[in-house]
Amino acid sequence: MSLRSGDPEEIGGYPVEARLGSGGMGTVFLGRTASGRPVAIKLIHQQFTDDDEFRTRFRQEVAAARRVSGAFTAAVVDADPEATHPWMATAYIEGPTLAQRIAQRGPIGGADLRSLAIGLAEALRDIHRADVVHRDLKPSNVVLSPEGPRVIDFGISRAADQQTLTMTGRVIGTPPFMSPEQLQNPRGVGPSSDVFSFATLLVYASTGQGPFDADSPYMTAYQVVHEAPALGDVPPALRAVVEPCLAKDPAARPSVDELLELLRDLPVELEVVAGGSRTRDTETQVGRDTGATPAPTAFRATPRSDTQPTRSARRRWRPVLAAVAAVAVIGAGLAVLSRTSSEDTDGHPDSRGRTVAASSRALPDGFRPWQQNVPAGGAKIPDEVRCFPYGDSAYCGGGGMVATRVRIADGKRLWEVGGPGVPVQDTYIAGLAGTGTAAGADAGTGTAAGTGAGAGTAAGAGPGDATPGAGASAEVGAGAGAGKGSASAKAAPVVIAYRFAAQGSGQDKVVALDSARGKELWSAPFSAQSSAVAGQGAPDAVMVGSAVLTADAGGTHIQAHDVRSGRTLWTYPFPAGSQCAPLGAGARAYLMCVPKSQIATGGPQRATVRGVDVGSGEPGRSFTLDGPVAPLGVQGGRLVLARQYAGKLDGVEYEAVLRLDAAHGKVTSARLDKRYGGTAQLIDGTVYFTEQSGRVSAVAAATGRLKWARHTGVEGTSGPTAGPGALYFASSGGRVAALSPRDGRRQWTTDPKVDGVGATATSPRVAFAGRVALVSGSENLLYAFDTAKPPKSE
Repeated sequence: MSLRSGDPEEIGGYPVEARLGSGGMGTVFLGRTASGRPVAIKLIHQQFTDDDEFRTRFRQEVAAARRVSGAFTAAVVDADPEATHPWMATAYIEGPTLAQRIAQRGPIGGADLRSLAIGLAEALRDIHRADVVHRDLKPSNVVLSPEGPRVIDFGISRAADQQTLTMTGRVIGTPPFMSPEQLQNPRGVGPSSDVFSFATLLVYASTGQGPFDADSPYMTAYQVVHEAPALGDVPPALRAVVEPCLAKDPAARPSVDELLELLRDLPVELEVVAGGSRTRDTETQVGRDTGATPAPTAFRATPRSDTQPTRSARRRWRPVLAAVAAVAVIGAGLAVLSRTSSEDTDGHPDSRGRTVAASSRALPDGFRPWQQNVPAGGAKIPDEVRCFPYGDSAYCGGGGMVATRVRIADGKRLWEVGGPGVPVQDTYIAGLAGTGTAAGADAGTGTAAGTGAGAGTAAGAGPGDATPGAGASAEVGAGAGAGKGSASAKAAPVVIAYRFAAQGSGQDKVVALDSARGKELWSAPFSAQSSAVAGQGAPDAVMVGSAVLTADAGGTHIQAHDVRSGRTLWTYPFPAGSQCAPLGAGARAYLMCVPKSQIATGGPQRATVRGVDVGSGEPGRSFTLDGPVAPLGVQGGRLVLARQYAGKLDGVEYEAVLRLDAAHGKVTSARLDKRYGGTAQLIDGTVYFTEQSGRVSAVAAATGRLKWARHTGVEGTSGPTAGPGALYFASSGGRVAALSPRDGRRQWTTDPKVDGVGATATSPRVAFAGRVALVSGSENLLYAFDTAKPPKSE
């Protein structure tokens, strides 16, 4: 842009060559140093030179820009905030702004979108490490240089320890990209405000529109504060990352470091979604009821049931099963969590007037509903199996069977690994190593619609999706760092754990199997004690990144094994007098420890939770929690736990939900409006309490407030699984009920397939592969149907 009449010929001794642009505070010119190096010179508008408030703000801008000068910002070359006409010169960054790029060429997709997301997060990380809050992230303040995105213009930024200037009568910022707190209370703005703005930028970059766009700035500002974001056009894998960043509550948003962990596992094939819905009617109810956008990342340790014995009683041994293949839906426990997808929350009536979840996902080629009873293996003691879908197959364990691979399209068993000739009970899948996929994950980035990472989980991120990683999750038990493999990897082991019960040998093993053939690759002994520490059903082996964590055979250390070779990576000794269990949350590992003396006298009343570095085993800060507590998952990068009522002797009741924020060193508690029994399960910021009678209560995790309560119509049901358009509950007899996540209304139910024992299960009995529901029950029952055409109830 050429110079205009009245523009200066030089600023601060730097010759001016062109006008680059003008904003609210000043004009930016292209200048040259004496050596010929180009610089961008910001000159404050004349009308503000006598305004002490603006001079102070400009001094802050210069100081902030100097503090953050680095690889992701424009380095300050020179400045004079005290000059008659204040100015600042920074390195000139060649390239269009994000606003110019979108205006000229439309939304960004593919590898460019992934690079933009990671680059912006890295820029924010450096800015925040310098204790600066930018406060004005918008498309015109992001320059797309050949080396990557650069964040510019710190005109309204401030140091984290500075007092925010009071700008009476002035809106400071750009409403479509401002956080709710910035619009309501500028003095309370912190780094999490930049995280919110970062998410709006990525929505804008991927769709060409902001998530709160409206016809006027006033309506836009209202929607930022009060309405759920419009994310229907955002690629599913990216949506899973940005959605928690758009929480209304700053404390519910992930930190930048947590974002980077998730962003690095995004698939390269991020697409530009065409024709997606931009209405807010299809957004999840969670965001409306709690004021916070549902969080996709989640860890899952299976909760206790009110029909289960107390921790002091003898536990059922919980062997563990997992596999290695390719994509990023992760977890570790038995139940799987996910969130509702905007594309699948609508339903349509079938020929009998029942509401059936709508889904555009294709079924596996040649799919037909099928049913079988999986062989019980060497011990020939049938029970209940649990399955873990991935690709065209489901990996199932339990019911006397160590593991079997079943083709989803027709139920054909491709290989089987029986037990050692003695009972092998409750084998469970721990994860698919090399894919970042693990069982029990709150497919934090899977969805209630089954938009999963081609790997699918028992929660609904299904293999039917064409784009790997779409809906990838942050989870417990399998870290985000695991999602680098390939679905066709020849040495993709299925990691399992089981107990040899013969003659009381008490030997439990974690085992890795080649998922292609079922061949054992390695095994290692461990001690099964997680239920005594973290609640009935808590996994004894969890996957975090490329490591499998268990307690050692002697019950004195936590040990980490390389998931492919079985090599011991590190060990961490239990604190004196304590018993510990491993937990996982995304790429982070945690240890939960309780005093042995309390386990022996009726159950732990206090628990200590600390982070541990997955690579080295180095422990982090510890947190002491009044207990007993059971881990439920992760929301917005915070570990979520349920505190049990200590006075309950017959069964379990919960009285509060805790959120542990290790990054900021705090624990918050939301007391429930009443005590709830049954199993507790976290899905997208909502805790579902499922009772033996079949009644389920949905409670907002952030507030403890009851959202709705309904009867599923299924006695002895498992906790919910989020699947296509609904929450799915199943009995041990194979009866399935689908409830609306919005209000709990029953959409349909099926008839039972076998006679079940009626006990409530601590882990879901339904898993999803795209539109296909895989249902397990008593007598090793396993059957599959299309959720768009559920079996008719007679």
